[in-house]
Amino acid sequence: MAIILYDLVGIDDRRFSSNCWRTRLAIAHKGLDCETVPTRFTEIDQIGDGTFKTIPVIDNNGDYVVDSWSIAEYLDDKYPERPPILGGSDGNQHARFVQEWAVTRISQFLFTMIVEDIHAHLTPEDQEWFYNSRSKRLGRDITGVQVGRESRLVELRQRLEPMRSVVRNTPYLGGELPTYADYVAFSPFIWARTVSSLALLEKDDPIYSWFQRILNLYDGLARKNPGYDW
Repeated sequence: MAIILYDLVGIDDRRFSSNCWRTRLAIAHKGLDCETVPTRFTEIDQIGDGTFKTIPVIDNNGDYVVDSWSIAEYLDDKYPERPPILGGSDGNQHARFVQEWAVTRISQFLFTMIVEDIHAHLTPEDQEWFYNSRSKRLGRDITGVQVGRESRLVELRQRLEPMRSVVRNTPYLGGELPTYADYVAFSPFIWARTVSSLALLEKDDPIYSWFQRILNLYDGLARKNPGYDW
């Protein structure tokens, strides 16, 4: 039986959640079947017993697990005979470090560059909820937050230098093969690519080549997602 993944969705079946993409790639990494359930922000409280506040959520034959990191740990524990996602204590700590770096140094900064794009790609049912919740998070109206983002793109690319120095010499952050650290680092980029025409990477950037490799993994799983071609 396939694992059911409740996956955040916008217009045109755009699956834009960075956290959900970590889980989709983790399930594919394990070689497990996955069935996604497109879920809007305003539908999350209808999952399972109604207590979930965020996604991803998976339902594995009645086992409900929430949070991308917890799901990765669950999959490794549940299917130890399949390729490890986190790779033991060393891999766990490596992935945890990359996740903290990606969230605090990349995603939070990137959010101000694409928040209006996200809003524009939501269904009408979600737009009001998103507008109010994200304006509250930012402490200001989201309208106009993206103004001047081209200049902030320079800083974003500078923040990527630690990652650039690694993938300049190896195909993946995990070495010759992708690991969960790669999926975590990939997630802000697929988030942006799904909703924004602003190209975050230049084509001669080693990270661009790495990004293309991740897009092509698992029969082009991420590349098939509706989005912008950069």
